[in-house]
Amino acid sequence: MNVITPLVRPFLLRPWRASQATATPAGVEAAQRRVLDHLLSRGRRTSYGDRYDFGSLTGYEAFCRRVPVVQYEDIRADVEQMIGGAPDILWPGRTMRYAQSSGTSGGKSKYIPITSEGLRTNHYGGTRAAVAFYLNSNPASRLFSGRSFILGGSFANELKDLPDGVKVGDLSAHLIERIPRFAEIFRVPSRRTSLMSDWNAKLPRLVAEASKANVTNISGVPSWFLTVLKEILRTTGADNIHDVWPGLEVFFHGGIAFGPYREQYRAITDPSRMHYVETYNASEGFFAVQDDTEVRAMRLLVDIGVFYEFIAVDAVGESFPEALPAWKVEPGSTYALVITSANGLWRYLPGDTVRIESVEPLRITIAGRTSAFINAFGEELMVWNADAAIAAACAATGAAVANYTAGPVYATEASRGRHRWLIEWNTPPRGGNEAFAAILDRELQRVNSDYQAKRSGDIFLDRLELQEVAAGTFDRWLAATGRLGGQRKVPRLSNTPALTDAILGFSGADS
Repeated sequence: MNVITPLVRPFLLRPWRASQATATPAGVEAAQRRVLDHLLSRGRRTSYGDRYDFGSLTGYEAFCRRVPVVQYEDIRADVEQMIGGAPDILWPGRTMRYAQSSGTSGGKSKYIPITSEGLRTNHYGGTRAAVAFYLNSNPASRLFSGRSFILGGSFANELKDLPDGVKVGDLSAHLIERIPRFAEIFRVPSRRTSLMSDWNAKLPRLVAEASKANVTNISGVPSWFLTVLKEILRTTGADNIHDVWPGLEVFFHGGIAFGPYREQYRAITDPSRMHYVETYNASEGFFAVQDDTEVRAMRLLVDIGVFYEFIAVDAVGESFPEALPAWKVEPGSTYALVITSANGLWRYLPGDTVRIESVEPLRITIAGRTSAFINAFGEELMVWNADAAIAAACAATGAAVANYTAGPVYATEASRGRHRWLIEWNTPPRGGNEAFAAILDRELQRVNSDYQAKRSGDIFLDRLELQEVAAGTFDRWLAATGRLGGQRKVPRLSNTPALTDAILGFSGADS
């Protein structure tokens, strides 16, 4: 029986009703100025606020003139002080929680502060907005007639000797641990299973607990969830996930692009019963959610503890670039995102680029990263990761690389996803390409915690494949694209297979 959903629906629709006030640029401006005023009032009681004299700032115009745009390396020392127990650094009081995500050239991982206010106002506020928008788009929803299957990470991390009470791990682990105990009756798996760090042990428990539940909605990263759903089908002998969960109606997904996985989900579900809602919930904050399941763009959430600015992509790295607030962006334009948030991040670059799809209401799509990357499976592999791993593998095998590039190979019915590396040698490796590939894979895990997590136990991501290409392949490709010359640059990483497929066409090698 669908008794609960109609009862709670009026309460859960409040974020949707509130969003009507921010459907125009004027509404966005009013909400965003209120958010910034509140954040500055809190920031005045911090050492960062003292550094930039927040006490004398009044309004956005003064704020953007005084406070620089920063990346993680600019605040790493501040965050390390906070993790060590120092109060009032980026946010008032002690911050006890940190989301670990893949790092920058200064370290394997980043540790993003998660304040109590940031959790309550922003991360959970975004979740409430996602539910509200979905219920508004689907009046006949039976969302609360069953359970939510939330696929999360763990508190495994790279830090040693953390102070008492300080917790570091995946954002999802923090969110799951802080869910009120009474809410356990509405979700699966158990908290204990959700927070397990060993995926070889965790996967069978996820399957066992979820297979027996009446699941109406699922939430997580598409690549991870696909692995779990396929294992549930294998274990139960079902051909379609709706044979296991007849009431399943929606997948709240995020973290990576859903496009490469859409057909695979259609193949294991009843498309007539399924809805898909994209969310933009990063370690740094919950920024946007698809507010209409018929529109493939996300509504920017302008009233839940985050102030947004937008800068030109080629201005990344400047301390005081020309910036636009959310109420001045232009539809059709692509910008690098800058945030100020209740997690103690002040004019911070998360590293994403977004395209403005509309301004009434303000909707965005994620365009990519501010530098080359692969994030097809949630691994967030950056160029510096690739360069460091290549250098280590060359040192270990005596190899010399003339050129390389890498891209994803998406999962199929018969195989998991993986990375494909195209390498042109100056000096081939001792032991051959397979020996080099094994070392390269190991080194990537060493320098990138997200890649390491996805490779754990060969559950979500297979070992990379290495394909040697003939001498001159990259030059032939560059010449064909008009880029061969003194300033030639081969893209090191690409988030789709298109680049590696194209370059292989100039190699004479079978793809």
